Amino acid sequence: MTSGDAREATAAERAAGAGFAPAFGGGLLPAVVQDAGSGEVLMLAWMNEEAWRRTLETGEAHFWSRSRRELWHKGATSGHVQRVVAVRLDCDSDAILLMVEQAGGAACHTGHRTCFFRELRGGVVSPCAPKVFDPAAVYGKAASTGDSNQGSKA
Repeated sequence: MTSGDAREATAAERAAGAGFAPAFGGGLLPAVVQDAGSGEVLMLAWMNEEAWRRTLETGEAHFWSRSRRELWHKGATSGHVQRVVAVRLDCDSDAILLMVEQAGGAACHTGHRTCFFRELRGGVVSPCAPKVFDPAAVYGKAASTGDSNQGSKA
């Protein structure tokens, strides 16, 4: 941008100018979402360049839904948005880490605090994260627990 430019650089342009940009190569990259306060991993989703730009511009997480083939704003339906506190890239710039404040206490469309709400320990599968809301009350139908969060709008 030159001194004669009327518009200010966007957040994504400023990040890229500082050498901080994911290596999308026209595709999708995994985005791990972590609670900024506790460090708890909340979910894994996918980002394309548009989701990256929208996330940086709005300060709230946006992702690409592989099942619906569209951009989605996390929490658009439930109100459980993710306010981005910090963004990290791995050493190859091909994986994204969003550190967020999770509104409403739940990241998962199933109503659980985290999408990683089940664990296998000692050969036994059990829940390991609380259920915060009833998906039927929020979405009007029960949410599948086997869903990979590809199509979630939570």
